[in-house]
Amino acid sequence: VQLVESGGGLVQPGGSLRLSCAASGFTLSMYAVSWHRQAPGKERELVAAISSVGGSTNYADSVKGRFTISRDNAKNTVYLQMNSLKPEDTAVYYCSVGERGVWGQGTQVTVSS
Repeated sequence: VQLVESGGGLVQPGGSLRLSCAASGFTLSMYAVSWHRQAPGKERELVAAISSVGGSTNYADSVKGRFTISRDNAKNTVYLQMNSLKPEDTAVYYCSVGERGVWGQGTQVTVSS
């Protein structure tokens, strides 16, 4: 049972990145999935979540209108599309399946000119 994030990197302010969270050992579509982030010296915070049934989503106020969480059940993967990135979005981003108590290893996102 494992989650693996990818897609992080260095991007200029205003740019975009798409993070991926691939699951192995279980069927991701059966569970709600969330993305979290942790910046240096700050607590980990919830960024976005998607439900298992119906695919309803919710977002932190700080990312609403800029980030989109989605699923590809055929690929057993959840994505986080991040647009209009700001320097304050710099953090390590983690995906999680709370019901399984599983976290990925994280992927670094750095927004800087």
